[in-house]
Amino acid sequence: MQVSEVEWNDIEKKIARTAFEQAYTREVEALLKQVREQAKTLVKLSDIWQLHDFLSARRHEVEGKYDYQYSVLLFVFAGLVKDGWLHVDELKGLNKDKLAKISSLARM
Repeated sequence: MQVSEVEWNDIEKKIARTAFEQAYTREVEALLKQVREQAKTLVKLSDIWQLHDFLSARRHEVEGKYDYQYSVLLFVFAGLVKDGWLHVDELKGLNKDKLAKISSLARM
């Protein structure tokens, strides 16, 4: 299966959207928790700039990672599985080829 030729039926689109949103919510909640903890330790101005730099980098990373285009969604899901924000079992209902491709890419 060529990734650029992947087709998604309506059921798969719903499963994909739900999984995508779950992973996004998990990562954002983890980031919020981390920022709250870091904010408690701010003592001097350089601490604020360091937090700003951290947030800028994380924003770039998160915005680049969560791309909901069907042509790249298998890669997105593989990355999310690899990073621990999504579990393959949350994609149950996608066709076997898609699940196999996601699992394979996540192991790389």
